[in-house]
Amino acid sequence: MKLSKQFPLNALRVFEAVARHGSFTKAGEELGMTQTAVSYQVKLLEENVGEPLFLRRPRQISLTETAERLAPQVTEAFEMLQLAVAEARGETEVTLQITCLATFASQWLARRVGLFQLDHPNVAVRINTSDTLVDLGREAFDIGIRSGTGEWPGLRAEKLMDVYFTPMLSPALAETIGGVHEPADLLKLRIFDTTDPWWHQWLEAAGVPTSNLKTRATSFYGAQAYEASAAVAGQGVAILTPDFYPDELASGKLIRPFELQCTDGRGYWLAYPENRRNVPKIKAFRNWIMTEMHGSKLPAQ
Repeated sequence: MKLSKQFPLNALRVFEAVARHGSFTKAGEELGMTQTAVSYQVKLLEENVGEPLFLRRPRQISLTETAERLAPQVTEAFEMLQLAVAEARGETEVTLQITCLATFASQWLARRVGLFQLDHPNVAVRINTSDTLVDLGREAFDIGIRSGTGEWPGLRAEKLMDVYFTPMLSPALAETIGGVHEPADLLKLRIFDTTDPWWHQWLEAAGVPTSNLKTRATSFYGAQAYEASAAVAGQGVAILTPDFYPDELASGKLIRPFELQCTDGRGYWLAYPENRRNVPKIKAFRNWIMTEMHGSKLPAQ
């Protein structure tokens, strides 16, 4: 594939928007163009390239192999142009939009993201902690930090950490029953959240029947971080990921009465669109967080 010397720059901009949104209509809405105008610009680029860039089906389009190779390079080029123009105006700041689960955001990312910004002062970080599973290929986010098994079509996913869990509570709450000496003692206290599969898995691993959980009132706080705060306040026992609470454990605000911890095979993953892997701000954040997580400089992707 070789573009002519006078390739249509506007057509490339339209192509980048269509490839990112997977839609002629949404690309037109972003660029303030009619769908007809978008189609015309794509056609110009296809004539320039000499082959189709999109496979058109009823209510759906997909990128051809050529377009899959071209899209990330075009996206990176426009990102670099945007940065160059911003620098010329004295506006060196670019924005990195991150969608992240609340617990990871509060217990890990928020405590360290300032280090990333010290290394990259031109990048402004915006973190959204909605639990909604964002379509990173079509919505205004650059990166997602997700919990799961790392299998999301169209996204590159790199594991940040495995997730383990174990019951944790305040020492003052434990003393109300003379201390927690065996796993069954936990059932003498208030539990958050009794419907959480983690509780059933951990109690079964500890040899404690879980039938008692079905008859208990359920408290649901919506995120592990909130349950941890309630546990620190002595309101009940939470099942938590110890890696997120080293300070609380070291200070004695929380205790983990048993070494037994379990995993359901899920982990936290860094995810971003495959066709945007070479965008400078995404590469910079990926390299930083992987180094922070794994303790050594990782090779470039």
